[in-house]
Amino acid sequence: MSKPDSIMLRLLRWIQKKMVHTIVVPHDPFADLNIDPEKPIVYVMKTESISDSAALSEITDDLGLPSPYEPLQLDGLKVPRVVCLEGRKPIIGKRLSGEKFIDCFTSLLALHRQQPDLDIQLVPVSLYWGRTPGKEDDTMKAAVLERENPTWLRKWLMILFLGRHNFVQFSNAMSLRYMADEHGSDKEIAHKLTRVARVHFRRQRKVMTGPQLPNRQMMFASLLKSESIIKAIEEEAANKKISKEKARETAIEYLDEIAADYSDSLVRIAERFLTWLWNKLYSGINIRGAEQIRQLHHDGHEIVYVPCHRSHMDYLLLSYILYYQGMVPPHIAAGINLNFWPAGPMFRRGGAFFIRRSFNGNKLYTAVFRAYLDQLFAKGYSVEYFTEGGRSRTGRLLAPKTGMLAMTINSVLRGIERPVTLVPVYLGYDHVMEVATYHKELSGKKKQKESVWQVFGAIRKLGNFGQGYVNFGEPINIQNFLKQQAPDWREEVANDPEQKPTWLTPAVNQLANKVMTNINGAAAASSVTLASLILLASERNALQRQQLERQLDFYLTLLKGAPYTGYTSVAEGDGKSIVDHCLSLNKFISDKDPLGEIISIEESSSITMSYYRNNIIHLMVIPSLIASCLVRYEECNRNQILAVVEDFYPLLKAELFMGIDDIPGYVDQVLELMTKANLIKGDSHYVVVEHNIYQLTLLAETVSETLQRYAIIFNLLAIKPELDRPDLERDSHLLAQRLGALHGITAPEFYDKKLYNTLSVKLKELGYLSSTEHVEDVARIRDHANGLLRSSVKQTIQDSVNAEHLS
Repeated sequence: MSKPDSIMLRLLRWIQKKMVHTIVVPHDPFADLNIDPEKPIVYVMKTESISDSAALSEITDDLGLPSPYEPLQLDGLKVPRVVCLEGRKPIIGKRLSGEKFIDCFTSLLALHRQQPDLDIQLVPVSLYWGRTPGKEDDTMKAAVLERENPTWLRKWLMILFLGRHNFVQFSNAMSLRYMADEHGSDKEIAHKLTRVARVHFRRQRKVMTGPQLPNRQMMFASLLKSESIIKAIEEEAANKKISKEKARETAIEYLDEIAADYSDSLVRIAERFLTWLWNKLYSGINIRGAEQIRQLHHDGHEIVYVPCHRSHMDYLLLSYILYYQGMVPPHIAAGINLNFWPAGPMFRRGGAFFIRRSFNGNKLYTAVFRAYLDQLFAKGYSVEYFTEGGRSRTGRLLAPKTGMLAMTINSVLRGIERPVTLVPVYLGYDHVMEVATYHKELSGKKKQKESVWQVFGAIRKLGNFGQGYVNFGEPINIQNFLKQQAPDWREEVANDPEQKPTWLTPAVNQLANKVMTNINGAAAASSVTLASLILLASERNALQRQQLERQLDFYLTLLKGAPYTGYTSVAEGDGKSIVDHCLSLNKFISDKDPLGEIISIEESSSITMSYYRNNIIHLMVIPSLIASCLVRYEECNRNQILAVVEDFYPLLKAELFMGIDDIPGYVDQVLELMTKANLIKGDSHYVVVEHNIYQLTLLAETVSETLQRYAIIFNLLAIKPELDRPDLERDSHLLAQRLGALHGITAPEFYDKKLYNTLSVKLKELGYLSSTEHVEDVARIRDHANGLLRSSVKQTIQDSVNAEHLS
């Protein structure tokens, strides 16, 4: 590079550094992509551009990647570090021929023929100066700020106006050694590489910017012409004895109430505000699994995000993370209760569409909403909705509401051609702002109506909230799921589109359960959740710091050595760093005396901390059940432990949305890790190592309240096998209240009537209710539960059940 060029480039880089803020996607290419830093790298870019190369150079310096300005040197040969598919576009005239860039590919392939050990990685790099998708009726603005093939003058306008929103996206590397070995190294292969790269860049742009946005009124006009809405308008007019025009006006009002009005300008403003907000609230946002979702977008899937619902922060956090991960924020189904000024209009322009809590048999509203949802899917907008329907007040996942899932499946049945994929998302926080309010509501206080004053009140309380967690779970392709439920579903629907298939309702229910299971499968075992789990299991919610750290180290070993799923994340560091982090958040109390430090949960905060424990209790409930067997039974063998786990697992699965496929294998993994930790000895018959028994006792306490509930239920069923569901739910809840009062149980879920409802449904499904066919099974499970309880608790349950029976 000559000196004048060097001076010009340095000047350009200095100017761009002042004007441009670049975001890298993914943030850590070495961790998220298959780039090998030990192998030669050549960047592939769509268009030859001085400004793009300058922006890329800034990023490669930060990441420790080779500079695009430095040629690749191979045995004395100098090879360009960047290969572009197209030349620069001049102000006047045609773009320079891309033939010379095909020659670059040909030369690189030829090098692999000459050097058998050579393996150059082609790393596609996409640059986006702004991410406006454009509108279907764009004219002058699209021409001035045209992004895909800009002239240098347009590029400078883009840098000037959109430089603060520059994204550089790296993609998975392609091995030229593989291409040369598998497909050859002639010019035809170079042309093929070029075609593949063009398709890649076109798809990447679609992922980054999304489809064009419709004109809202034009969309309304189009929807009102749809057959389903025309039919619903006619029925509305006939049923309510009004004119068709009046019914049509009602349909327009519904559309205006429902439809989003996505604004890229507001999203850009919100991005700056949310960046400030997250930096103020959180010390970090931990993200896991984003790359697989980018790939689904790239492959043309219609994505439906189905996150858990902990807080009003969920809407903002997920959209923000997707934006920064190089994907378009989804259109979000929000409750109509959030449509208040000024939040409602802002949410609407951020992509929210509003849905009523109940359709109340309103056929016109139902038809309008379904048509709108179909339109979102048809145009390729990603969608987000919360299957729980509302925010969890206990920290556990709520039983799913199936309405939106049913509508999504119906949209697929009506003929969406491209794959529709549900993406479960686990959202977690070291601090949830609404937790105190949740416990007031659980104790009987009326839920407050959302308002602007609540928003201001929440902002006023901003503080150090620790870290946030966004884990993307195992995706569920709806077409593949339907094929498993009904292999001939396409033919069946095609033959009779108006008939509701008999398998549809069970399939929706099964899909809803699978979604919740996959959300829990992506749980984040964070510092706060793990420490809460341990301290709440201890006597008086307090431990010596050394004991707490040791127990945390043990739990980290279990979670990493016997992973719940491949989508679960576990806190980094060791027990000491976890305790330090929790203390920095003021979650726990530290008291020091001459004998050492004691970490405890303040009595008034114990219910609050149970919320965080409940986020991850499903991750540790089987190890806890195993520990209970080891601690409570005088003699314990592998078969006995497995029998207990397999008896209780169907109930745990229903209650906690668990999804462990291989229970025997998982039990063996946990026992092996306990043996390696010197907590137990033996091969198939186990003996607890006496001086380490407290660690197992502490672990066993995690499942104790769950076992108490099961003991109540199965002691009742053993005495009254004819009990039906309503009576079992009533009696179980009554006895739980009595047990809680006598033994100081404060966990909100212990008294949750909905939980007993969930369990009674599962018991009915297993054949344990209103039946004498499973008397022996009921007695066996009752004995398991009773045998794992403390004697005082067991006595209370048995006395209470007998008293209730006699009455």
